[in-house]
Amino acid sequence: MRACEVLELLALAGSGEAREGLRAYVRQGDHWVRVLESVSACWPPEWWEDLRDVACARIGAEAELPWFSEPWTGFGIEVQSHPFVPRPSLAGLSTAELFALLADTCTEDATKIDALRALNGREPAEGLIPLIPSLGTSDGRRPLPLLRRAVERLGALAVPAAHSWARDDCPWLVQLGADVLADHPGPEALLGLVEELAKQWAARTWCGPDRTARRLARFGPDAAEAVPYIRRFWLRTPHSYERPAYLEALAAIDRGGLDYMYTESLWDCEERARLLGIASAPASPETLGRIAVLRDDPMETSEVRAAARARLVAPSGLRLP
Repeated sequence: MRACEVLELLALAGSGEAREGLRAYVRQGDHWVRVLESVSACWPPEWWEDLRDVACARIGAEAELPWFSEPWTGFGIEVQSHPFVPRPSLAGLSTAELFALLADTCTEDATKIDALRALNGREPAEGLIPLIPSLGTSDGRRPLPLLRRAVERLGALAVPAAHSWARDDCPWLVQLGADVLADHPGPEALLGLVEELAKQWAARTWCGPDRTARRLARFGPDAAEAVPYIRRFWLRTPHSYERPAYLEALAAIDRGGLDYMYTESLWDCEERARLLGIASAPASPETLGRIAVLRDDPMETSEVRAAARARLVAPSGLRLP
């Protein structure tokens, strides 16, 4: 399906060959059902609606009916009934009511996960902290899904409790406490983190330095000794998803030379890097032209297009080229 997604985007960018390739696959390919469902979700209707007769002719040879409603119901093709019933949202409950659900030993894990999901959509609340040690899975081997995200959102508020978690007998709670303390280091940790990043560079350790860089970023300009290593990781890492973390760390520690890096990020394959470039690249004919391309690119994400559109609106309300 990855190839299908690539061809879909190429078609949206104007490739007639990509569009006809997927249409031909619907007519003859083995996995045509998933392809037709996919293109119907992202292409204009006039690109696929005329495949109705093909779909009606081929569906009879399939071992089972499709599960999704579209485009099948529009074609008059029967689909399977869905036994899945969505869980009710807990978003309407107050924060205190969500805490009560989490504290109740009779609450099922699935409901507690729903409560954590609702809490993660709100401002972090310290009332969650005393409940955290009890929010492991029923087998006691790991934290409930979404708990780690909730703890990360608490930030420094969780640090006092993390000291006791790190000394607990429960392995997952010990690890959670250690991670919180590592993510919010005291002044005494600065030298060790710089040394850690230097060793990671010397060993060409590509997995993990982004986290070290984020921890160093909390020290701001005091972490200036780490800047050369962070720049090297930004330039050389084979993991594109780590580049935005290095860029954000440099912005927190030393913004010197970032104009070039923000401009370069406008061509980055990572969406977050492009968003950083759109927000901070210096205004020049080159950067504004590139941002205009991102604004108008049908293959871009909606977030990038919206950010580019906002950047290109001058204070006077006149749009820049």
